[in-house]
Amino acid sequence: MFDIGFWELLFVALIGLLVLGPERLPGALRGLQRGMQKLKTFGTSVQAELNHELRIKELHEHLKKAEQMEVDKLSPELQRSMAELREAAAGVQRPYEKKKPSSAGDDGDSGTSSAADKDESKPSS
Repeated sequence: MFDIGFWELLFVALIGLLVLGPERLPGALRGLQRGMQKLKTFGTSVQAELNHELRIKELHEHLKKAEQMEVDKLSPELQRSMAELREAAAGVQRPYEKKKPSSAGDDGDSGTSSAADKDESKPSS
């Protein structure tokens, strides 16, 4: 990966041993290993997000093509993209759908309030 030979690696290890000492060298190597792992994880997540964004851009381009053409004359690839976009849109809208109010509890109390309810709403002096 770095194209380092045996003698270069031995030289770096010797300098690290002299600078850090035998007590701190293992901890420094573990810290370096953790840092490299975090960097690799970050790179993987950035790559996955970029792939996701590119896929979204591709779907939008297919949607623009579909808008220009008639829907029944679309290629199978564009029809699949349209279906994916519809499913994604439906999935996004589901959590925000409003619940329909139940009519069982609303029939008896519509427009009427008791005297006790009116007394509770007024502040007492």
